[in-house]
Amino acid sequence: MRRRQFLNTLSLAGAGLLLPVGAGAWAAAADRPTRRKLVVVMLRGAVDGLNVVAPYGDPHYRALRPAIGLERPGTEGGALDLDGYFGLHPALSPLLPFWERKQLAFVHASGSPDPTRSHFDAQDYMESATPGARNTPDGWMNRLVAALPGASTPSRALSIGPAMPRILAGGAAAVNLPNGAAATRADVLDRPAVGAAFDAMYADDPRFGRAYRAGRSAHKEVMQASEAREMRAADNGAPLPNGFPDDAARLANLMRNDPNIQLAFIALGGWDTHANQGAATGQLAGRLQPLALGLATLAQRLGPLFEDTAIVVMSEFGRTARQNGNAGTDHGHGNVMWLLGGKVAGGKVQGEWRGLGPDALYEGRDVPVTTDFRNVLAQVAERHLVLPDSTLARVFPALPQNPAGLRLFL
Repeated sequence: MRRRQFLNTLSLAGAGLLLPVGAGAWAAAADRPTRRKLVVVMLRGAVDGLNVVAPYGDPHYRALRPAIGLERPGTEGGALDLDGYFGLHPALSPLLPFWERKQLAFVHASGSPDPTRSHFDAQDYMESATPGARNTPDGWMNRLVAALPGASTPSRALSIGPAMPRILAGGAAAVNLPNGAAATRADVLDRPAVGAAFDAMYADDPRFGRAYRAGRSAHKEVMQASEAREMRAADNGAPLPNGFPDDAARLANLMRNDPNIQLAFIALGGWDTHANQGAATGQLAGRLQPLALGLATLAQRLGPLFEDTAIVVMSEFGRTARQNGNAGTDHGHGNVMWLLGGKVAGGKVQGEWRGLGPDALYEGRDVPVTTDFRNVLAQVAERHLVLPDSTLARVFPALPQNPAGLRLFL
């Protein structure tokens, strides 16, 4: 393998970075420009929003879903009442206290206006924030990094997962960590002799030196943040339940110990419930339970940072209103987006809800999209991260007009 190929592999894969050579300096900004945080959780596979936030008050709901629809609140297997019409899936009960404290909100009938039912295309459109355009070169979170004020640090945008996601692809620096405890373990370059040898070879390279130094800096920064938290841990390093709760706890610890981390992304799979979906229990419930525990853990472990953090949960599209012949649901259209945070205008199910009557369904089968997902994300960028109007269009090109009454932050 040639030196150039090896270095590219090192900086982009081994170091978990997306670092373009020649990236410009960050603009000067006010004090603590990374104080307000954003965490995006992507549910790949299209989660069933009609059972996440169930319209149990709609007379068509149970008729369309006799085997998988949630029962009314107060009955066995019933939804957790939110507002007398909508109810939360009982597996999401760890999130109910946030709703009651008005720190959790939902936007129903939201999603991408593009009609595709392809997982691949729909995820691409949501991560690029350019529905219908397959050739967008970067993701909206990467554009957001470039638009936010403040000094550049390699760890300002962080992803947890097996590879750098589409949403963070682009010209701004981003760090990718693997899932699980291995994310913050020392690697071969942490051995002093090996690290020194690579520094001598690549640190001053005229073409790749900047990317190499940024990658090494980001890795050390994340390692130091992890080590500082572990040394203070009262639980002696015992992990939370496996999967997302464990990654969520680790992410919160990193964010508390590294103030440079401002944006974070994590994707979770397994939501394509074509068969045996279940109602209050079963396949969907088994996935929602650790998701809820992980989100609650993230919020709690963030401590005081939670007041300045917004957590967005989204999925590429919803699922059919009517259950299929396999007691599951098929690819749909409109879905529900979740917002959790200290300054979220919570305790409300927002968005234009038209019901589940035959005349209200998109193509006679799905919840319609009445709120473009970009309007939700634009409010996060503008009202929470205080992105100037002059740069909002760079992050979300062709942004549609904000729906009347949609107000997601205090």
